[in-house]
Amino acid sequence: MTVEEALFWGQQSIVTTLMLGGPVMIAALLVGTLISLFQAMTQIQEMTLVFVPKILSVFLVLLLLGGWMMEQAVTFGTASFESIAEWAE
Repeated sequence: MTVEEALFWGQQSIVTTLMLGGPVMIAALLVGTLISLFQAMTQIQEMTLVFVPKILSVFLVLLLLGGWMMEQAVTFGTASFESIAEWAE
């Protein structure tokens, strides 16, 4: 394996990780921010109020994008194992 191939697979792993984790993290961030703004405006300081909407938003994103995320993960894994087979030859 050359340095270029190692860099390529390192970049691909980072991009794949961001593509798989990004939508879930963005949804949790947006919902958490909206709930925090709501709490600041209404002066409701209940700590557990944020958790249920965040969990529901994460589950909704996983429900909607789970198939696509799995497809991306399988594609990356397949390409990784195929490159190992090519490198071993």
